[in-house]
Amino acid sequence: MATIRKLRGRWQAQVRRRGMKPRAKSFDSKLDAEKWARDLEAQVDRFGAAPDTKILESTTLGELMERYQREVSPTKRGSVQEIQRLDVLRRHELSYRTMVGLSQQDITSFRDERLQSVAASTTVRELAILSHVVEVAIRDWGLPLNRNVVKMVRRPVIRNERSRRLTGDEEKCLLDGCDTGKTPCFKTLLIVAIETGMRRSEMLGLRWADISHNRRVVVLHMTKNGERREVPLSQRAYDALNDWRAVSGDDAERVFALSVGGLEQIWRRLLDRVGITSLRFHDLRHEAVSRLFERGLNVVEVSGISGHKELRMLRRYSHLRAEDLVGRLG
Repeated sequence: MATIRKLRGRWQAQVRRRGMKPRAKSFDSKLDAEKWARDLEAQVDRFGAAPDTKILESTTLGELMERYQREVSPTKRGSVQEIQRLDVLRRHELSYRTMVGLSQQDITSFRDERLQSVAASTTVRELAILSHVVEVAIRDWGLPLNRNVVKMVRRPVIRNERSRRLTGDEEKCLLDGCDTGKTPCFKTLLIVAIETGMRRSEMLGLRWADISHNRRVVVLHMTKNGERREVPLSQRAYDALNDWRAVSGDDAERVFALSVGGLEQIWRRLLDRVGITSLRFHDLRHEAVSRLFERGLNVVEVSGISGHKELRMLRRYSHLRAEDLVGRLG
Protein backbone atom coordinates (compact mmCIF):
# COMPACT_ATOMS: atom_id res chain seq x y z
CA MET A 1 0.00 0.00 0.00
CA ALA A 2 1.15 3.55 -0.69
CA THR A 3 1.96 5.93 2.11
CA ILE A 4 0.25 9.32 1.99
CA ARG A 5 1.42 12.00 4.41
CA LYS A 6 1.40 15.76 4.77
CA LEU A 7 4.87 17.23 4.59
CA ARG A 8 5.67 20.96 4.78
CA GLY A 9 2.21 21.99 3.67
CA ARG A 10 1.97 19.53 0.74
CA TRP A 11 0.79 15.96 0.40
CA GLN A 12 3.45 13.39 -0.38
CA ALA A 13 2.70 9.98 -1.84
CA GLN A 14 5.28 7.23 -1.53
CA VAL A 15 5.08 3.83 -3.21
CA ARG A 16 7.28 0.95 -2.05
CA ARG A 17 7.35 -2.41 -3.78
CA ARG A 18 9.80 -5.28 -3.44
CA GLY A 19 12.33 -5.29 -6.25
CA MET A 20 11.92 -1.63 -7.19
CA LYS A 21 13.31 1.67 -6.04
CA PRO A 22 10.87 3.60 -3.82
CA ARG A 23 9.06 6.36 -5.66
CA ALA A 24 7.70 9.54 -4.09
CA LYS A 25 6.01 12.67 -5.33
CA SER A 26 4.38 15.72 -3.70
CA PHE A 27 1.01 17.27 -4.56
CA ASP A 28 -1.13 20.19 -3.50
CA SER A 29 -4.08 17.97 -2.59
CA LYS A 30 -4.47 14.60 -0.94
CA LEU A 31 -6.75 13.38 -3.73
CA ASP A 32 -4.06 14.05 -6.36
CA ALA A 33 -1.49 12.22 -4.25
CA GLU A 34 -3.75 9.20 -3.82
CA LYS A 35 -4.57 9.13 -7.55
CA TRP A 36 -0.87 9.22 -8.51
CA ALA A 37 -0.11 6.39 -6.09
CA ARG A 38 -2.99 4.24 -7.39
CA ASP A 39 -1.93 4.79 -11.01
CA LEU A 40 1.71 3.95 -10.23
CA GLU A 41 0.75 0.77 -8.40
CA ALA A 42 -1.49 -0.26 -11.31
CA GLN A 43 1.39 0.25 -13.71
CA VAL A 44 3.68 -1.83 -11.51
CA ASP A 45 1.10 -4.63 -11.56
CA ARG A 46 0.82 -4.38 -15.35
CA PHE A 47 4.46 -3.99 -16.35
CA GLY A 48 6.10 -5.82 -13.45
CA ALA A 49 8.11 -2.74 -12.51
CA ALA A 50 7.56 0.94 -12.01
CA PRO A 51 7.80 2.63 -15.41
CA ASP A 52 9.85 5.75 -15.89
CA THR A 53 7.24 8.50 -15.73
CA LYS A 54 9.73 11.11 -16.91
CA ILE A 55 8.93 10.18 -20.50
CA LEU A 56 5.24 10.82 -19.80
CA GLU A 57 6.10 14.20 -18.30
CA SER A 58 8.11 15.24 -21.36
CA THR A 59 5.99 13.71 -24.16
CA THR A 60 2.99 15.63 -25.47
CA LEU A 61 -0.02 14.24 -27.30
CA GLY A 62 0.94 16.42 -30.24
CA GLU A 63 4.34 14.73 -30.50
CA LEU A 64 2.66 11.33 -30.57
CA MET A 65 0.28 12.53 -33.29
CA GLU A 66 3.22 13.81 -35.33
CA ARG A 67 4.98 10.44 -35.10
CA TYR A 68 1.76 8.57 -35.90
CA GLN A 69 1.20 10.86 -38.88
CA ARG A 70 4.69 10.09 -40.11
CA GLU A 71 4.88 6.34 -39.44
CA VAL A 72 1.35 4.91 -39.30
CA SER A 73 -0.97 7.05 -41.44
CA PRO A 74 0.93 6.53 -44.74
CA THR A 75 0.24 2.78 -44.49
CA LYS A 76 -3.54 3.27 -44.63
CA ARG A 77 -5.80 3.50 -47.67
CA GLY A 78 -7.35 6.72 -46.35
CA SER A 79 -3.97 8.24 -45.53
CA VAL A 80 -4.63 11.60 -47.18
CA GLN A 81 -7.81 12.25 -45.21
CA GLU A 82 -6.31 11.01 -41.94
CA ILE A 83 -3.20 13.17 -42.30
CA GLN A 84 -5.44 16.17 -42.91
CA ARG A 85 -7.45 15.38 -39.76
CA LEU A 86 -4.26 15.02 -37.75
CA ASP A 87 -3.11 18.43 -38.99
CA VAL A 88 -6.32 19.88 -37.54
CA LEU A 89 -5.95 17.99 -34.25
CA ARG A 90 -2.33 19.05 -33.82
CA ARG A 91 -3.42 22.69 -33.91
CA HIS A 92 -5.80 22.15 -31.00
CA GLU A 93 -4.66 23.06 -27.49
CA LEU A 94 -5.18 19.43 -26.47
CA SER A 95 -2.04 18.51 -28.43
CA TYR A 96 0.10 20.45 -25.92
CA ARG A 97 -0.99 18.25 -23.00
CA THR A 98 1.73 16.00 -21.65
CA MET A 99 0.82 12.35 -21.40
CA VAL A 100 1.30 12.32 -17.63
CA GLY A 101 -1.39 14.99 -17.31
CA LEU A 102 -3.78 13.88 -20.05
CA SER A 103 -7.04 13.05 -18.34
CA GLN A 104 -10.47 11.75 -19.18
CA GLN A 105 -11.83 15.23 -18.48
CA ASP A 106 -9.46 16.70 -21.09
CA ILE A 107 -10.87 14.38 -23.75
CA THR A 108 -14.44 15.07 -22.63
CA SER A 109 -13.87 18.83 -22.88
CA PHE A 110 -12.34 18.38 -26.32
CA ARG A 111 -15.37 16.34 -27.44
CA ASP A 112 -17.88 18.89 -26.16
CA GLU A 113 -15.96 21.78 -27.73
CA ARG A 114 -15.73 20.10 -31.13
CA LEU A 115 -19.45 19.31 -31.11
CA GLN A 116 -20.09 23.05 -31.04
CA SER A 117 -18.32 23.58 -34.37
CA VAL A 118 -18.38 20.30 -36.34
CA ALA A 119 -20.79 17.44 -36.92
CA ALA A 120 -21.04 14.53 -34.50
CA SER A 121 -19.68 12.19 -37.19
CA THR A 122 -16.55 14.34 -37.52
CA THR A 123 -16.05 14.36 -33.76
CA VAL A 124 -16.39 10.57 -33.64
CA ARG A 125 -13.74 10.19 -36.35
CA GLU A 126 -11.38 12.55 -34.52
CA LEU A 127 -11.82 10.65 -31.24
CA ALA A 128 -11.18 7.38 -33.07
CA ILE A 129 -7.90 8.74 -34.44
CA LEU A 130 -6.82 10.04 -31.01
CA SER A 131 -7.66 6.70 -29.44
CA HIS A 132 -5.59 4.80 -31.98
CA VAL A 133 -2.67 7.20 -31.56
CA VAL A 134 -2.59 6.50 -27.82
CA GLU A 135 -3.17 2.77 -28.37
CA VAL A 136 -0.24 2.51 -30.80
CA ALA A 137 1.95 4.51 -28.42
CA ILE A 138 1.18 2.05 -25.60
CA ARG A 139 1.28 -1.16 -27.61
CA ASP A 140 4.02 -0.50 -30.16
CA TRP A 141 6.09 2.38 -28.84
CA GLY A 142 6.27 1.28 -25.21
CA LEU A 143 4.70 4.36 -23.67
CA PRO A 144 4.20 3.45 -19.98
CA LEU A 145 0.49 4.25 -19.68
CA ASN A 146 -1.77 1.88 -17.79
CA ARG A 147 -4.90 2.86 -19.75
CA ASN A 148 -6.10 4.67 -22.84
CA VAL A 149 -8.09 7.63 -21.50
CA VAL A 150 -9.65 8.33 -24.91
CA LYS A 151 -11.45 4.96 -24.79
CA MET A 152 -13.05 5.96 -21.50
CA VAL A 153 -14.95 8.88 -23.05
CA ARG A 154 -18.44 8.33 -24.44
CA ARG A 155 -18.72 8.88 -28.18
CA PRO A 156 -21.39 11.27 -29.53
CA VAL A 157 -24.46 9.67 -31.06
CA ILE A 158 -24.52 10.10 -34.83
CA ARG A 159 -27.97 10.86 -36.23
CA ASN A 160 -27.42 11.49 -39.93
CA GLU A 161 -29.90 9.02 -41.40
CA ARG A 162 -31.38 10.31 -44.63
CA SER A 163 -34.43 9.12 -46.54
CA ARG A 164 -33.93 11.32 -49.61
CA ARG A 165 -35.00 9.50 -52.77
CA LEU A 166 -35.27 10.71 -56.33
CA THR A 167 -38.83 11.92 -56.88
CA GLY A 168 -40.90 12.75 -59.91
CA ASP A 169 -38.75 13.52 -62.93
CA GLU A 170 -35.59 14.34 -60.95
CA GLU A 171 -33.61 11.49 -62.50
CA LYS A 172 -34.51 12.64 -66.01
CA CYS A 173 -33.65 16.25 -65.13
CA LEU A 174 -30.23 15.21 -63.81
CA LEU A 175 -29.38 13.14 -66.86
CA ASP A 176 -30.67 15.78 -69.30
CA GLY A 177 -28.70 18.40 -67.38
CA CYS A 178 -25.50 16.46 -68.02
CA ASP A 179 -25.98 17.02 -71.77
CA THR A 180 -25.46 20.76 -71.28
CA GLY A 181 -22.47 20.33 -68.96
CA LYS A 182 -18.79 20.32 -69.84
CA THR A 183 -17.99 16.84 -68.46
CA PRO A 184 -19.17 14.18 -70.95
CA CYS A 185 -18.53 11.24 -68.62
CA PHE A 186 -20.76 12.57 -65.84
CA LYS A 187 -23.99 11.21 -67.33
CA THR A 188 -22.53 7.70 -67.46
CA LEU A 189 -21.26 8.08 -63.90
CA LEU A 190 -24.75 9.00 -62.65
CA ILE A 191 -26.33 6.02 -64.42
CA VAL A 192 -23.74 3.65 -62.93
CA ALA A 193 -24.29 5.16 -59.47
CA ILE A 194 -28.08 4.79 -59.66
CA GLU A 195 -27.95 1.28 -61.12
CA THR A 196 -25.19 -0.28 -58.97
CA GLY A 197 -25.02 1.64 -55.67
CA MET A 198 -21.23 1.75 -55.85
CA ARG A 199 -19.49 4.23 -53.59
CA ARG A 200 -18.06 7.43 -55.03
CA SER A 201 -14.49 6.31 -54.36
CA GLU A 202 -15.15 2.94 -56.02
CA MET A 203 -16.42 4.56 -59.20
CA LEU A 204 -13.63 7.13 -59.37
CA GLY A 205 -11.07 4.35 -58.99
CA LEU A 206 -12.69 2.16 -61.63
CA ARG A 207 -10.54 1.09 -64.61
CA TRP A 208 -11.69 -0.37 -67.89
CA ALA A 209 -9.71 -3.51 -67.10
CA ASP A 210 -11.96 -4.03 -64.03
CA ILE A 211 -15.02 -4.66 -66.23
CA SER A 212 -15.63 -8.28 -67.19
CA HIS A 213 -17.65 -8.10 -70.39
CA ASN A 214 -18.37 -11.80 -70.74
CA ARG A 215 -19.86 -11.91 -67.21
CA ARG A 216 -21.18 -8.31 -67.18
CA VAL A 217 -19.74 -7.53 -63.76
CA VAL A 218 -17.35 -4.95 -62.31
CA VAL A 219 -14.52 -6.35 -60.20
CA LEU A 220 -13.56 -4.03 -57.33
CA HIS A 221 -10.17 -5.20 -56.12
CA MET A 222 -10.01 -2.87 -53.11
CA THR A 223 -13.10 -1.47 -51.39
CA LYS A 224 -13.79 0.59 -48.29
CA ASN A 225 -13.95 -2.64 -46.29
CA GLY A 226 -10.59 -3.72 -47.68
CA GLU A 227 -12.12 -6.67 -49.51
CA ARG A 228 -12.58 -7.64 -53.14
CA ARG A 229 -16.14 -7.36 -54.44
CA GLU A 230 -17.92 -8.11 -57.70
CA VAL A 231 -20.78 -5.83 -58.72
CA PRO A 232 -23.26 -7.05 -61.36
CA LEU A 233 -24.19 -4.53 -64.04
CA SER A 234 -27.75 -4.00 -65.20
CA GLN A 235 -28.23 -3.84 -68.95
CA ARG A 236 -28.72 -0.09 -68.65
CA ALA A 237 -25.44 0.42 -66.76
CA TYR A 238 -23.54 -1.92 -69.10
CA ASP A 239 -24.81 -0.12 -72.21
CA ALA A 240 -23.96 3.29 -70.72
CA LEU A 241 -20.39 2.17 -70.01
CA ASN A 242 -19.96 0.75 -73.52
CA ASP A 243 -21.29 3.97 -75.06
CA TRP A 244 -18.86 6.02 -73.00
CA ARG A 245 -15.97 3.73 -73.94
CA ALA A 246 -16.69 4.34 -77.61
CA VAL A 247 -16.47 8.09 -77.02
CA SER A 248 -13.50 8.16 -74.63
CA GLY A 249 -11.28 5.95 -76.79
CA ASP A 250 -9.18 2.88 -76.11
CA ASP A 251 -6.20 4.79 -74.72
CA ALA A 252 -7.93 5.76 -71.48
CA GLU A 253 -7.13 3.63 -68.44
CA ARG A 254 -9.60 5.04 -65.91
CA VAL A 255 -13.31 4.99 -66.66
CA PHE A 256 -13.98 8.34 -64.99
CA ALA A 257 -10.96 10.66 -64.95
CA LEU A 258 -12.27 12.83 -62.10
CA SER A 259 -11.02 13.75 -58.65
CA VAL A 260 -13.24 13.81 -55.56
CA GLY A 261 -13.16 17.60 -55.50
CA GLY A 262 -13.90 17.79 -59.20
CA LEU A 263 -16.88 15.47 -58.88
CA GLU A 264 -18.38 17.52 -56.05
CA GLN A 265 -17.95 20.75 -58.01
CA ILE A 266 -19.61 19.29 -61.12
CA TRP A 267 -22.42 17.87 -58.95
CA ARG A 268 -23.17 21.26 -57.33
CA ARG A 269 -23.21 22.99 -60.70
CA LEU A 270 -25.55 20.35 -62.10
CA LEU A 271 -28.02 20.77 -59.23
CA ASP A 272 -28.01 24.55 -59.73
CA ARG A 273 -28.53 24.11 -63.45
CA VAL A 274 -31.56 21.83 -63.12
CA GLY A 275 -33.00 23.45 -59.98
CA ILE A 276 -32.87 20.43 -57.64
CA THR A 277 -32.29 21.06 -53.93
CA SER A 278 -31.40 19.01 -50.83
CA LEU A 279 -29.90 16.16 -52.85
CA ARG A 280 -26.43 14.84 -52.13
CA PHE A 281 -24.40 12.67 -54.46
CA HIS A 282 -24.34 9.96 -51.78
CA ASP A 283 -28.15 9.91 -51.91
CA LEU A 284 -27.82 8.11 -55.24
CA ARG A 285 -26.43 5.15 -53.28
CA HIS A 286 -29.56 5.26 -51.11
CA GLU A 287 -31.63 5.28 -54.25
CA ALA A 288 -29.77 2.36 -55.80
CA VAL A 289 -29.98 0.15 -52.70
CA SER A 290 -33.67 0.91 -52.27
CA ARG A 291 -34.34 -0.03 -55.89
CA LEU A 292 -32.51 -3.32 -55.44
CA PHE A 293 -34.87 -4.19 -52.58
CA GLU A 294 -37.86 -3.08 -54.63
CA ARG A 295 -36.79 -5.43 -57.41
CA GLY A 296 -37.19 -8.30 -54.96
CA LEU A 297 -33.59 -8.96 -53.95
CA ASN A 298 -33.07 -10.16 -50.38
CA VAL A 299 -30.72 -8.71 -47.76
CA VAL A 300 -27.85 -11.08 -48.55
CA GLU A 301 -28.04 -10.33 -52.27
CA VAL A 302 -28.20 -6.57 -51.74
CA SER A 303 -25.32 -6.55 -49.27
CA GLY A 304 -23.25 -8.55 -51.76
CA ILE A 305 -23.80 -5.85 -54.38
CA SER A 306 -23.54 -2.78 -52.15
CA GLY A 307 -20.72 -4.01 -49.93
CA HIS A 308 -22.50 -3.40 -46.62
CA LYS A 309 -21.28 -5.63 -43.81
CA GLU A 310 -23.86 -4.79 -41.17
CA LEU A 311 -27.62 -5.17 -41.52
CA ARG A 312 -28.02 -2.11 -39.30
CA MET A 313 -26.15 0.01 -41.83
CA LEU A 314 -28.10 -1.51 -44.71
CA ARG A 315 -31.37 -0.52 -43.05
CA ARG A 316 -30.17 3.08 -42.96
CA TYR A 317 -29.63 3.06 -46.72
CA SER A 318 -32.77 1.21 -47.78
CA HIS A 319 -35.89 3.37 -47.68
CA LEU A 320 -38.64 1.53 -49.49
CA ARG A 321 -41.67 3.36 -50.82
CA ALA A 322 -44.78 1.94 -49.13
CA GLU A 323 -46.87 2.28 -52.28
CA ASP A 324 -44.37 0.16 -54.20
CA LEU A 325 -44.80 -2.67 -51.70
CA VAL A 326 -48.58 -2.79 -51.76
CA GLY A 327 -48.72 -5.13 -54.74
CA ARG A 328 -46.31 -7.56 -53.12
CA LEU A 329 -48.46 -7.75 -49.98
CA GLY A 330 -51.52 -8.91 -51.91
